[in-house]
Amino acid sequence: MTRRINVLTDVVANQIAAGEVVERPASIVKELVENSLDARASRIEVSLLRGGKSEIRVSDDGIGMGREDALLSLDRHATSKISSSSDLASVRTFGFRGEALPSIAAVSRLNINSREADQAAGTRVGVNGGRIEIVEDSARQRGTTVEVRNLFFNAPARAKFLKSVSVEVRIASDVLTGLALANPRVSFSLTSDKRNLLDLPAVDDAVARISQVWGLDQGNTLILAGAEDPGLEVKGLIQRPDAAKPGRGRRYLFVNGRPFKAPKLVQAAERAYRTTIPREARPWMFLYLQVSPGVVDVNVHPTKAEVRFAQDSQIEDLVERAVWSALDDQRSSATLDRELETPHLLVQEPKQGQEVAQPLSDAQMALFVAGPEVEDVAEGQLVGNPEDPRPNLWQILNTYILAETRDGILIIDQHSAHERVLFQSLMDAFEEGGRDGQKLLFPLTIRLTAPELKLIEELRGLLDRSGFEVEPFGGDTVILRAVPNPHPYFNAERAFREMIDELTHGSELVRSAKNQHEKIAMTFACKGSIKAGQQLADIEMQELFDQLFSTDLPHHDVHGRPTIIRLSAGELARKFGR
Repeated sequence: MTRRINVLTDVVANQIAAGEVVERPASIVKELVENSLDARASRIEVSLLRGGKSEIRVSDDGIGMGREDALLSLDRHATSKISSSSDLASVRTFGFRGEALPSIAAVSRLNINSREADQAAGTRVGVNGGRIEIVEDSARQRGTTVEVRNLFFNAPARAKFLKSVSVEVRIASDVLTGLALANPRVSFSLTSDKRNLLDLPAVDDAVARISQVWGLDQGNTLILAGAEDPGLEVKGLIQRPDAAKPGRGRRYLFVNGRPFKAPKLVQAAERAYRTTIPREARPWMFLYLQVSPGVVDVNVHPTKAEVRFAQDSQIEDLVERAVWSALDDQRSSATLDRELETPHLLVQEPKQGQEVAQPLSDAQMALFVAGPEVEDVAEGQLVGNPEDPRPNLWQILNTYILAETRDGILIIDQHSAHERVLFQSLMDAFEEGGRDGQKLLFPLTIRLTAPELKLIEELRGLLDRSGFEVEPFGGDTVILRAVPNPHPYFNAERAFREMIDELTHGSELVRSAKNQHEKIAMTFACKGSIKAGQQLADIEMQELFDQLFSTDLPHHDVHGRPTIIRLSAGELARKFGR
């Protein structure tokens, strides 16, 4: 009988495994830099030639390896990170599979040059397509350098799938950036064809690292966010709504210090932004999750870019709550200040000399050492404590209200502010079953188009619960018998017509709503609120001010525009040279 099943050689098996781990140069950068971080390096240098197709070089000043460990690291499933299956429940290192180096070596020409601090000489190991060809002493400082040349030289079909040099460089840079954001106290550099792309000296906190990568102007648009449940914590930085722009938003997620991808968590954060930003805006977010062992499984994908949570919905709710709470705080409002108070979010590193492969203590598991801004995120209210007198208010240009606070001046857009008030009021009314409108002494007869009549029939119950009592009156006409009464200047007929037109034909505002209740509330808030140019009495300004700050998210209107712009006393003093 002919035997059809054969055992693959180690070389072939490693090439197959490499297909899971080594997708492109960025995959190698990720694996090698993670090894450097596990080796407690304080400086990591990465260089690429031709986008990594010709050469990838990663050098660190970590603990290094002796000759025996350097050779063992090239065996599949050889690792210093775990020793039993039970260790997988509390993996605190980046690497643990023992697959990266042999997989990389199988599809490249690899050199490892490493030295431990107590060794007289280092060790150099040369590997060609998975076969060890050189083992010799080398002169070098403590640490490890790995050089990967001629990637996929023995797998040309794989090489064809690589993108252009510029694309491969960009992807590798993104990978390194994520690891740098997770480890701000480590110095990173990246060069491509001897051109310096990243030079990130070690810093104390995440905001400083973000400012290094994207500039201080972007760092100043970020505010602190945080929430926690038993065994779960999320803290991070999100972008102020007024600074969120269309395009590519920077979204980085970390769990127990490990970068990962989770579209559902990003969507949860975006849900919290609803009604505070335009639909097309993409706010930046950097969210760090800290979870107890057993809550997260990092052993679900060879690249470790994905994780699995035991409580997906709870994590999503926690992220949404953290972002929403930050947006409810005054720090999320737009500002005219150029010199802003910088938030601090410190990432705690393992102590020097500690074996990082061991489970960390409860104290070491605390990812964050927060500055006072984190603890005081709900403080700094606009008008001080209840014993303080009410702020002085002035209307200017019949459009804006100036409010003096203990910290400076607030500029309130009366139309946007009233939008938020009316939206909150109607959404609360929907939760309580609706509200009655005010009966009109002379009901309004209104002619509408066929699509508008159809819409009214579909939404008649919701319109009634929002205070609009509408009845068919034959043909293309309806009769409006009752309407809400949000303010003395309310033009019921105009507001009703504009609402129905927008609901029928759609708009960015309507499309951003998550359900019909929200569509009605948004359009009513927009069309029924006090307009710009309307003069207000002192008591009306005070009532609007008080109502605004009793709403959720008072600093943003339903279009995603600011209701308030802050101007601090310090900024005023700087303008006048004080």
